Amino acid sequence: MTDQQQPNEWFALEVVAASDATEAIEFAMNELECLGSEINSLRKKPSEDLTISGYFEQEIDEETVAESISYALEVYGLSPESVRGRSWRRIGKTDWLYDWKKHWKPTTIGSFVVSPPWETVDDADRHVIFIEPNMAFGTGTHATTQLCLEAIGEIYRPGETLLDVGTGTGILAIGAALMNAVAGREMPRLTGCDLDAGSIDIARENAELNNVGGTIDFYVGSIIEDSEPADVVVANLTIDVIKPLLDLLLAKSKRILMLSGVLVEQREELVSELEKRGIADAAVRTSGEWVAAIIRRS
Repeated sequence: MTDQQQPNEWFALEVVAASDATEAIEFAMNELECLGSEINSLRKKPSEDLTISGYFEQEIDEETVAESISYALEVYGLSPESVRGRSWRRIGKTDWLYDWKKHWKPTTIGSFVVSPPWETVDDADRHVIFIEPNMAFGTGTHATTQLCLEAIGEIYRPGETLLDVGTGTGILAIGAALMNAVAGREMPRLTGCDLDAGSIDIARENAELNNVGGTIDFYVGSIIEDSEPADVVVANLTIDVIKPLLDLLLAKSKRILMLSGVLVEQREELVSELEKRGIADAAVRTSGEWVAAIIRRS
């Protein structure tokens, strides 16, 4: 979503919950298709309740919100009492940016540092990715993004082609582009796709911000039969989206396939789907309540 397309105000769904329920509430926010979320843990003790805020273009009806939160708590094995309360707050665009500037600081993820553009990062040993606080998934704060980005830093080889399915902010493809730039390699074919047109606009803006604009082909859509194979394919989606795409994802990945967006409780479901296809050696990594699977194709 470009600056011109963004509304002048947002709606924040604020959920107060036990500290061990924050992942579940963020999961619920994503299920409700929030445009961004944050956890206010400033000056909070580990045992204190936290406020999780999800940002939306308009309020969602109470029944839908209640069902989403109830489902998320069930998935995470938590009781309804984990949520203390929730409310909606109307906020201006300026308020949203102020909140991000107040709470979002540079995050070190493997060989990368993900930072908002107003911060100065002095780390010569890592690739610095600047991400604007627009409303798209993939700012580096979520465990699934961190799992994928860390794996790219370890496994991706400059010069390889890459396809990022469900690119969000474009952070993963941008990370690969920066690795190629630092290595002095001719830029290979790097592609990112997303079904959300607003996310593609944001991904292109972020690529420009990181001086790799024009080196990544971002487009609205998904992986299809006509998609060109890539050395590395990344799909940070959800298990219900991955399963029907799995054969295609495997077919289009020449060396590495990375899958994430899968809950710990869904690990066996993913492993079973891979084993049905003769893949029994996937490397599974865990971060909090989330897992990523790395499949070596050759």
